[in-house]
Amino acid sequence: METDRSTDFLIIGAGFSGLVIAERLSAAGWKCAVVDRRDHFGGNAYDRKDAAGVLIHPYGPHYFRSNSQRIVDYLSKFTEWHAVDYTIKSHTRGRYWSFPINLNTFEEFIGRPATTSEFSDWLEQNKVPISDPKNSEEVIISQVGRELYELFFEGYTLKQWKRHPRDLDASVCGRIPIRTNRDDRYLAENFQALPKHGYTALFETMLNASPGVELHLGVDFHEARTRWKHKHLIFTGAIDEFYDRRFGALPYRSLRFEHESFSAGQLREREPISGKPGFWQPAMQVNYPGTEEAFTRIVELKHATGQQIDATTIVREYPKDWTPDVEPFYPIPAPEARTAYQRYSDLAAAEPATSFIGRLATYRYYNMDQVTGMAIAEADKLISRYGTNP
Repeated sequence: METDRSTDFLIIGAGFSGLVIAERLSAAGWKCAVVDRRDHFGGNAYDRKDAAGVLIHPYGPHYFRSNSQRIVDYLSKFTEWHAVDYTIKSHTRGRYWSFPINLNTFEEFIGRPATTSEFSDWLEQNKVPISDPKNSEEVIISQVGRELYELFFEGYTLKQWKRHPRDLDASVCGRIPIRTNRDDRYLAENFQALPKHGYTALFETMLNASPGVELHLGVDFHEARTRWKHKHLIFTGAIDEFYDRRFGALPYRSLRFEHESFSAGQLREREPISGKPGFWQPAMQVNYPGTEEAFTRIVELKHATGQQIDATTIVREYPKDWTPDVEPFYPIPAPEARTAYQRYSDLAAAEPATSFIGRLATYRYYNMDQVTGMAIAEADKLISRYGTNP
């Protein structure tokens, strides 16, 4: 490709952030070149069918949910939806537990039926009085006490983050609901669903509806800046990488995924454990907070997708240390990490011709609907600044 090729907006990253902002800018008449160093679009939300024919999320489960009707309406232009009540379990002490903590969990814990009133009284007696929880340990023990915290949260968090919950922001564990009724849904948002035909199909429809967007895969950031002249750059990657890690690498957590597929015959043998014909485990996701397993969770996405197929695939998820040669999945939600990020954020604030959006570029954990909203908002700002291109 010619080194002097030009576009209006050069967008680094073809995930939710990059593709949504490209669609919005294209709708305003602007040309966009979207590049991604991977060989597929969709970022970590990319999905595909594996060798067994099972639809999987190769980069870990992506459970779409939102309380924003505006975001749902926007994405609904590109997909139909398959409604899902995401339910998970926790496996520890040799058994499956209802999770997040609810009345069913309490009954399993005490070994007999109970009422909401009894559970509420038990929580009042066992929780640690902390009026303003400062970290993830405090936010949980202030709600359920130490015993349930140690049973479900402490070990899982240590494995996931390689940090004690007391060294992580309260938001890490605080985003998990605690309920005294029998509502065992994992999430609380009003809208909970998956794209009917998958995220990749959603993004493909979005791209097809955006005639001003060119997609280029297998192209990294540094190569892209030399290949396209542009009036504005939109960056969705790791912000420290943008600045060649001038102040050192920011801390991240990475993941390794182990996939295993099972035939119909194998699943029939497994049915006494799964309790469901055609499935390997009793819920879409099972957490493993104990120290005996190196993985944090096993995900069987077929529970959520509703795919009608005899086989199934499970994915064991292993947290791993991040190094610059592996994919960064999670910014570290801890005070010293935010301080380190702030130095890069100050540099970014002085870049008038560059926008930084998305989880890695803003070094903050966001759900998919939040990232979508951020991309739409940034597109609105750019259209206000540059106008439309008839």
